[in-house]
Amino acid sequence: MRNRQRGSQLGLLLLASQVFQLGLNNIPPITLAVLALNVYLYLFPAAPLFQACVSVQQAYWLKDWRRLLLSPLHHADDWHLYFNMVSFLWKGRRLEQRLGGPWFLYLLSVFSLLTGLVYLVLEALLTELMQDQSYSMACAVGFSGVLFALKVLNNHYYPGSVTYVMGLPVSSRYASWVELVLIHITSPGTSFVGHLSGILVGLLYTTGPLKKIMKKCAGFVTSNGYNSQPGAYYRSSGPSGYTGTGRGFSGNYQYAPGYTADYTASYTGGLTEEEQLEEAIRNSLNDRGQTQQRGAPPAYGFHLSEDARAEEIRQMRLRRFDR
Repeated sequence: MRNRQRGSQLGLLLLASQVFQLGLNNIPPITLAVLALNVYLYLFPAAPLFQACVSVQQAYWLKDWRRLLLSPLHHADDWHLYFNMVSFLWKGRRLEQRLGGPWFLYLLSVFSLLTGLVYLVLEALLTELMQDQSYSMACAVGFSGVLFALKVLNNHYYPGSVTYVMGLPVSSRYASWVELVLIHITSPGTSFVGHLSGILVGLLYTTGPLKKIMKKCAGFVTSNGYNSQPGAYYRSSGPSGYTGTGRGFSGNYQYAPGYTADYTASYTGGLTEEEQLEEAIRNSLNDRGQTQQRGAPPAYGFHLSEDARAEEIRQMRLRRFDR
């Protein structure tokens, strides 16, 4: 988040070069769509920059809440757009491959709103603590708050690595905090509070209640029939880091062949592999041989007699997962 005027278009040209060097086919669909939306709104803004940025004065005092939607998707200049979108390409590819497209889109939507709300809360607190109205009038714009939240997630899902922040090797556990300080020192025009808001939102997801709340909301939607299809899972292969080589991503949504279970499939977006396995075992135990009663093919490849008891089915399924 920052507040500068638009300059040359060199950053836009460099971004296009990065995208085509990587290859459109190697960018997951949600990441590509969000990047394209940011570029489009840079070229054809939905509102002038001073009407798109978010501040306590404009959003809370004047009740212009649409700024919470506009501010993450607008950028001050071409370099602001370039650095944010190149960073998003790397983070988006890794996280969308891991979480799946639908959950990643859900995640971006929630993070975009929450970073703005947390920003307003922090600026309002600073206004009261410092007795300085300039904090309430500070107007921020840009996708970097969301990027800091994604950085926290990336470090959570890929721990123990070393990343380079402005050439300095830093443990991924502390990379977000180090980058927060260094960016503020080297680029005074950036929004320290906006970036801090992103880190806090990321921590709310990884260590706080946000992930559970999002899962409950997603489960409520699916249980009310808004998603009648079984939960898709996302398969991918290859290295997940951004290398600029145009390789390393191949993924598609798939359903298991012949999937006909009648029970409501749980939404698996955002679950780890261990959590998905536990959910699969739980669903198989709850089924209790109902697919056999409907004349479906024998479950999990077993050929059971009709007089097999439910407990035998449960035990055989458990042994199947153990192997």
